[in-house]
Amino acid sequence: MNQPLTVEQIRRAPKVLLHDHLDGGLRPATVVELARETGYTGLPTDDPDRLGAWFRDASDSGSLERYLETFAHTTGVMQTRGALVRVAAEAVEDLAADGVVYAEQRYAPEQHLEGGLTLEEVVEAVQEGLELGQKRAADQGHAIRTGQLVTAMRHAARSSEIAELAVRYRDAGVSGFDIAGAEAGNPPTRHLDAFEYLRRENFHFTIHAGEAFGLPSIWEALQWCGCDRLGHGVRIIDDITVAEGAPPRLGRLAQYVRDKRVPLEMCPSSNVQTGAASSVAEHPIGLLRDLRFRVTVNTDNRLQSGVVLSEEFAKLCAAFGYGWDDLEWFTVNAMKSAFLPFDERLSLINGVIKPGFAQLKWATS
Repeated sequence: MNQPLTVEQIRRAPKVLLHDHLDGGLRPATVVELARETGYTGLPTDDPDRLGAWFRDASDSGSLERYLETFAHTTGVMQTRGALVRVAAEAVEDLAADGVVYAEQRYAPEQHLEGGLTLEEVVEAVQEGLELGQKRAADQGHAIRTGQLVTAMRHAARSSEIAELAVRYRDAGVSGFDIAGAEAGNPPTRHLDAFEYLRRENFHFTIHAGEAFGLPSIWEALQWCGCDRLGHGVRIIDDITVAEGAPPRLGRLAQYVRDKRVPLEMCPSSNVQTGAASSVAEHPIGLLRDLRFRVTVNTDNRLQSGVVLSEEFAKLCAAFGYGWDDLEWFTVNAMKSAFLPFDERLSLINGVIKPGFAQLKWATS
């Protein structure tokens, strides 16, 4: 293709989003309004445009720890049932307007209890919002399916409790479990009891691993904890040797990840912000796609990164020359890896994703 695909072209494609934080996707205007309604006084500014710019600038530090500090403001305004319903509904509307047809929204219920809500009330409020957003999107002509990924914080000690919460709501909107937060000093094996429980319950889970910390984090997540997917996983590149004039050589862990088709929930823009990659053009996703790892493309935190999935894909098209075939490959990878029953994944792949891309390819051929 001579010219990279544009954001508007990509917006028309049916897309799948596996790694997107609910508390990292608020509209700046909503943050301001909820702060006013709930009495939250910690915002750096009450001007929505300036606030959106502040979130992006504060997240561009090159440090995962500094990046995570910005969430104090979003979780700070998400402490009531009404706020959770609103944020979840708007997230679905925004994703659907960007052409996303399936999305998993992750968040940590334990971070939304300051207003007196119980863990169960948090999950139920988010589900109400997701369903409301799906209805609003359908009314606008955009069909989208969503699921919750209930998350535990890796620096806290509630992972077993949150895992049990996730399983209790497995038939009421919760698709899977996750742990998140700063990796350094908080290895996934600290939460081994939770993961062993989830495996006994035949429940899906992903683990943030290989973002700010390296191969040991990935190895523990897979071989000790038994996760289904890797959140980020970008540091798997450390186990691949690239020498001029020779094919890339995979170490044993990288070979295992590729052979087992372990899904990598990659978030290029976010990785540049946190220092996991120096630029989108130099992001390991290019090599990993060439080597046919099961790579998926995600936004991580749309507010902090100032990006939607169509824009994330457009950056990759500009950096690596990707076209419709590549975008379809990433999207099918994501749908194959979704925490949905097999027949439902197959239905979306064959009934929505492949026909949608075929139409786009025909229109631009």
